[in-house]
Amino acid sequence: MKKLSTLLLFNFCFLSLAYGQYSIRKVITDDVDNFWNAYDSIRTTKDSVKQLYYIQKLYIARGTDGLKAFMEAKNYTAEAYVSAIRHYPKFWNSVRDNTFKCKGLTTEFDPDIKIFNSIYPQLKPAVIYFTIGILNSAGTSGDGKVLIGTELATGDSTVDVSELPPALKSGLAQYFHSNPFVNIVPLNIHEYVHTQESGEPYNLLSQSIYEGTADFVTELVTIKTLPLPYMSYGPAHEQELKAQFASEMFLNNYKNWLYNGTNNGRVGDLGYYMGYAICRSYYNNSRNKKTAIKEMIELNYADTAAVEKFLVNSRYFPQSLVQLHQTYELKRPVVSGVSVWPNKPVSPSTKEIKIDFSAVMGRGVAVDYGPGGRDTYPVTGQVGFSPDKKSFTFKVDLQPDTDYNFIVTGGGFRSADGYPLVNYTVRFRTGK
Repeated sequence: MKKLSTLLLFNFCFLSLAYGQYSIRKVITDDVDNFWNAYDSIRTTKDSVKQLYYIQKLYIARGTDGLKAFMEAKNYTAEAYVSAIRHYPKFWNSVRDNTFKCKGLTTEFDPDIKIFNSIYPQLKPAVIYFTIGILNSAGTSGDGKVLIGTELATGDSTVDVSELPPALKSGLAQYFHSNPFVNIVPLNIHEYVHTQESGEPYNLLSQSIYEGTADFVTELVTIKTLPLPYMSYGPAHEQELKAQFASEMFLNNYKNWLYNGTNNGRVGDLGYYMGYAICRSYYNNSRNKKTAIKEMIELNYADTAAVEKFLVNSRYFPQSLVQLHQTYELKRPVVSGVSVWPNKPVSPSTKEIKIDFSAVMGRGVAVDYGPGGRDTYPVTGQVGFSPDKKSFTFKVDLQPDTDYNFIVTGGGFRSADGYPLVNYTVRFRTGK
């Protein structure tokens, strides 16, 4: 009995110690120190081989699991780090002191994470990693990790962007002017929500709800609306945004709504607001609020039926799901003409087939085998689009007295505004 008591006491102490270590290490900042050690070494030489050695040896090789995940998610390489360090020294020098502020945040997230756990008891633990990226992500998440790009997330209006390329400069100047460090706790909660979600979003609707869920749950946790441009612009222009989103939500092209920065001088990332508004409506129309939170967090974003059911139950759009799909389908371009027809024999000497479209097309091209497979596939190459982008010509090689077919697909052909072509099967037979 005494041995058992001793064993239980030992296990209790061990678990307490392990829990204490986990609690302390819930926010990990080691990568920040490692980066600046590598940076200082890189700045001592102009030898590119030595610079690559320093970033690899002093930063990447010593990197936390969070840095490894961040580099994989953003396709960062040692060469890209060295290039950014060499070309933007004013930026790095101006942001350096800010990045160390993350060390004082190790306990600031605890109160909000406890609130998160209270409204969502199924909360799975996640570790927050502060890393240094290459100026294109303030935060992302994956596999139980919150991954923060500290060189962006801790910035403020004093950061020097003068050496950055014009497109990057304009977007980051506006971003840093908003003093992002003030919002670093909500940013982390947003990414923490993503660590709880599952399924790969497949179109604009599912991606917007995925991001909107993170924003809406962050608001519930922090009891504050995120102070971001799209959260101010959205309510003031909600009806026009709603109408536009209704006709584009089934696209798998996000350029008008997500991850588009300043969006050519206009407010960007409005898909975040639309997803947030859908989630807010779902929550407000649910009798059991706790269940509503669980349902939106645990929604399978890769499941078309589940996502569309969530949309219907939100009651955000007055149209039915069928009407929303019809609106989308009416926007899709169609094949309006083909230079060969199934009811007229085609000369075996024909070398080109022209496809006409009902709308001006973008750059994408896609063609596939038809019902006859490889044996009835005549396409050998491409001539290309007409100057007005309303037709496309393929090169073909034909034999006499033979059936041919192939499919022109929306997997590549899209209208200039992003709608996929309705698939069309070209069928014909050559003459004798």
